[in-house]
Amino acid sequence: MNLLPHERYCDEIVLRTEALRAAVRGFDLDAVVPTCPEWTLRDLAVHVGGAHRWVGEIVRTRAVDEVPDERVPQFTPEGEDPAVLDAWLAEGAASTAEALREAGPGARVWSWSWDRSAGFWARRMAIETVVHQADAALTAKVPYAMAPDLAADTIDEWLEIVAFAQAAGDDPGAAELRGAGRSLHLHATDAPGAEWLIEFGADGFTWRRAHERATVALRGPLTDLMLVFNRRLAADSDRVEVLGDAALLDFWLERSSFG
Repeated sequence: MNLLPHERYCDEIVLRTEALRAAVRGFDLDAVVPTCPEWTLRDLAVHVGGAHRWVGEIVRTRAVDEVPDERVPQFTPEGEDPAVLDAWLAEGAASTAEALREAGPGARVWSWSWDRSAGFWARRMAIETVVHQADAALTAKVPYAMAPDLAADTIDEWLEIVAFAQAAGDDPGAAELRGAGRSLHLHATDAPGAEWLIEFGADGFTWRRAHERATVALRGPLTDLMLVFNRRLAADSDRVEVLGDAALLDFWLERSSFG
């Protein structure tokens, strides 16, 4: 897949965090996040900010092994003051983006993935924030929109992660994403070329950008496709259309629900 520029990912970490902060600001931080019901809005914000700071420490130190949370400076905000939380989120996003820019995409650092580079983490943190911005917006009931190229990249990256988990063999759900003769088509109705074909085989699944008939198709605006794919919008929402074997789409969503 064609990645977005490294600098763009760094910028989006800050911009998506600003949007998340705007959704959270002034809202009840004890409100339950409907798309992550085990979290309150405060938990969500702390998760995002902690992830940013953790990655920032990995990149700044050029870590070759996983960094424990307790070694990350200011991994959590001090106290319960919403203003402190807001400033902590802003500072963490800016600091991590700065570390990623300074390192450059090719810097070698530890990651859990197939790609041990700062470039991987820039993309991962930008997209992590894209998805959790949606969680915050849905909780606070404020509008959510995403640039088409970033929404499409969010789908690409998730497919890469699920394929990696299946190949690694350490996730039971991903291991079940197989079964010859079945396929899933994603078709964005508002972004030319934003289409994906996921094909299931005896040994797993493959995917590519394509417009082809499939066992089931999910159609709708690109941002909504991305939200369904990330389980932030129900597949039976009236904002999207499911054509064909809806059970296969459910099968995919249920077994790619880790992370």
